Amino acid sequence: MKLFVPLIVPLWALFSLAQQAAPSKSCKCELNPTEKAFPHDKLQTAEGNATDCNTHITPQKALELESLLLGLEKRLTQLHSDVSVLEEEDDGELYGVLSLFVIENEMVEIRQLMDKLNSTTVEHQVLTADTAQQLEELKTEMIKLEKFDTMEVVKGRQVNRHLKSALETCRIGVNATVAPTQPPYGTCQRGPLRSITGPGVNTQGEFSGNYAYGAWGRDPKPEMRKENWYWMVPLTSSQYANYIRFYSSLSTLIIGVSTPGNIQIASSNPTTNTIQGPNNVLYGSALYYNCYNRDAVCRFNLTSKSVTSVQLPKGTRYNSKSNFCHLEDCYLYTDLDLATDESGVWVVYTTTEALGNLVLTKVEETEPPTLSKTWHTSVYKRSVTNTFMACGVLYATRYIDTNVEEVFYSFDTTTGMENFKVNIFINKVSPNIFSLNYNPVDQMLYAYSNAKMVSYKALFGYSDRYFS
Repeated sequence: MKLFVPLIVPLWALFSLAQQAAPSKSCKCELNPTEKAFPHDKLQTAEGNATDCNTHITPQKALELESLLLGLEKRLTQLHSDVSVLEEEDDGELYGVLSLFVIENEMVEIRQLMDKLNSTTVEHQVLTADTAQQLEELKTEMIKLEKFDTMEVVKGRQVNRHLKSALETCRIGVNATVAPTQPPYGTCQRGPLRSITGPGVNTQGEFSGNYAYGAWGRDPKPEMRKENWYWMVPLTSSQYANYIRFYSSLSTLIIGVSTPGNIQIASSNPTTNTIQGPNNVLYGSALYYNCYNRDAVCRFNLTSKSVTSVQLPKGTRYNSKSNFCHLEDCYLYTDLDLATDESGVWVVYTTTEALGNLVLTKVEETEPPTLSKTWHTSVYKRSVTNTFMACGVLYATRYIDTNVEEVFYSFDTTTGMENFKVNIFINKVSPNIFSLNYNPVDQMLYAYSNAKMVSYKALFGYSDRYFS
């Protein structure tokens, strides 16, 4: 059977014809295309010409011409200056011989520079003319090639490149080791805390060590145009404060330029609404802290300058009756620890009913604040030096020595799972970390350590120890 077609038959059509033929008979097709074969040699020539254009017209050639022009401009300026000097040396009869000699040499050099510039300009003109001619010819040739592109060779090449890339991706995927299924951990997809790097920032700011206790950081939920602001609460030696201090950037905090300055919370120290203890956090333009002489969380609204509070459960320990401690010291008024993470504000404390173990409660952003769900842990509070939240997971630290603090414990609020073998270490700049809080925006830990404001980077992800 002979089949005459006026156009090129697609391969899928040939495949279909072969399938439709009877099994016992053979099918022969003879193709007589009416159009010429695609001129691959001309396409390669066009590609070569395009490459040559890119080779000949380079930024270096334009830079060479620009350098010559700048050099000529400087030489002419210098010549004008030397001629002025020569005119001042005119004694009415004789010009300075030395100045004439200098000017003569300069004119020779300028002449040489102009000759080189003229030569370069001529070369550029020839190159430009040749390139323009090549581009015009290339344009004409490409228009012709488009008419021959009935087999879509160019598109086919693009498809082939994509197929090769997909094949390589598939090959890598097949040969790759399949990772074990990751158990859910916290409220974030990135997994648990893996390591802590730093310190990054390490500064005493403007007070030069006058305030050993305090807290600092950034608002994870700032107002518009206050995204770069930093805050700090310096505490007196008795662990009280009645204002919060702001800085418009990290650099102004380091050099000690406070703008807008202090915002007063209470009239004096200590009194009603005074800040008690170092574990304070700023969230949503409100400062959360331990109310003075109360087992309650206070909320200072920076906009309205008003203070509201929420009472903690009956039996909550306060007024330094259940502080964070290590073998050598306990930190005053750390009964309540406020913390922030991706979901908002939390408070860590203990109660008589909990037998001194850590208790965690979510604080809701209302006016006044309210308490929502509570979790109980099995870690003793006085064996802990600090806590912080990240992705709905509570992390606790303990004192190793004057140089190292260890994140040894975690509690996942989504599953209730506890881990006493976190084994993440913090390199300290001073022996004691009085406050430690996580900011979900930059994933930094902000520590106040013996009058120093220090930051660390928190890194998250899964590792083998979380599958055991």
